[in-house]
Amino acid sequence: MGKPKVVLGVSGGIAAYKACELLRRLTESGHDVRVVPTAASLNFVGEATWAALSGNPASTEVWESVHEVPHVRIGQSADLVVVAPATADLLAKAAHGLADDLLTNTLLTARCPVVFAPAMHTEMWEHPATRENVATLRRRGAVVIEPAVGRLTGKDTGKGRLPDPEEIFEVCRAALRRRGPAGGATGPDLAGRHVVVSAGGTREPLDPVRFLGNRSSGKQGYALARTAVARGARVTLVSANAALADPAGVDVVRVGTALQLREAVLKAAADADAVVMAAAVADFRPSAYAGGKIKKKDGQEPAPIVLVRNPDVLAEISADRAREGQVVVGFAAETDDVLANGRAKLLRKGCDLLVVNEVGETKTFGSEENEAVILASDGSETAVPYGPKEALAEVIWDQVAPRIATRRA
Repeated sequence: MGKPKVVLGVSGGIAAYKACELLRRLTESGHDVRVVPTAASLNFVGEATWAALSGNPASTEVWESVHEVPHVRIGQSADLVVVAPATADLLAKAAHGLADDLLTNTLLTARCPVVFAPAMHTEMWEHPATRENVATLRRRGAVVIEPAVGRLTGKDTGKGRLPDPEEIFEVCRAALRRRGPAGGATGPDLAGRHVVVSAGGTREPLDPVRFLGNRSSGKQGYALARTAVARGARVTLVSANAALADPAGVDVVRVGTALQLREAVLKAAADADAVVMAAAVADFRPSAYAGGKIKKKDGQEPAPIVLVRNPDVLAEISADRAREGQVVVGFAAETDDVLANGRAKLLRKGCDLLVVNEVGETKTFGSEENEAVILASDGSETAVPYGPKEALAEVIWDQVAPRIATRRA
């Protein structure tokens, strides 16, 4: 089997220079990349740069190498098309089926997954015409990543910044994993859905410098967020103390404690189709907070730390769902009697799915891999073998998507 064929479309925005990093990641990970820039984009990055970095010719016009019929063949043979940056003009042309250059012709002939990574000023992104064009593209099965918030050109800041190239690359990898058996797109099965994912580990402060915490890195929750974006979802990620880059196209809400996480999850879940509680939420917190650092006193043992229970967020959202048909997924990190404890927890929490895995000081926490058993309230069990956390995330969404479709049909 040959290298996956990726078409990298580049439209005429200042963020075009960032596409060089995306191209590097795609080529170095074993993809055969053909760059198709628009004529306007060559004002920012030249054709020679794209050819040198990709090892393939880069052209803008349908009239070059006409005997190879490039305006048809490039799209037909692609396993993935990603446009980064995608300007407002490019999105409009794609939505209306215009074909006035090689890139727009390629978009019309592609039958593979298509990913757009928009970049433009906030006012352009928020304009009703752009919003309608984005909605049209999503309705047709394309993945349109929400732009990031940050510095734009000049002194402007706001929503419209191109997401980090590394995170766009992760969306591309997820989209490639979802190709159909004949290489075509399987369709974003979470399109039009809003999902909430919690990630990381909460910290309960003892004093200004100490806290009670856990070893969760947040990597599994972030993998869930990334893969949901690639499946077309609008994603809210409630992140507890995770030192990870924001996933492309995700609305990230940062929290510290269990009480803060509860507030953020309940707010985000109000219109969510699914809530996945992947965060490690502290069961207890100190009953009192010391306003100053707790001092060590010679000859004296430290005073006992009195703990009180934190709210059970998973049980709460399972028992009182914010909307009819909402799917709730929990995680159970166990150190012994893993499945027995998981089955008991599934009944106790009242969620639809419970992802049960064995954890330890050097197992699962902070790792790039995971293995688990997904327990369902209908009694079914799905074992997911040891592998990348993205693979587990895909299986979880495979279980969630049909439950959403059934309940909200």
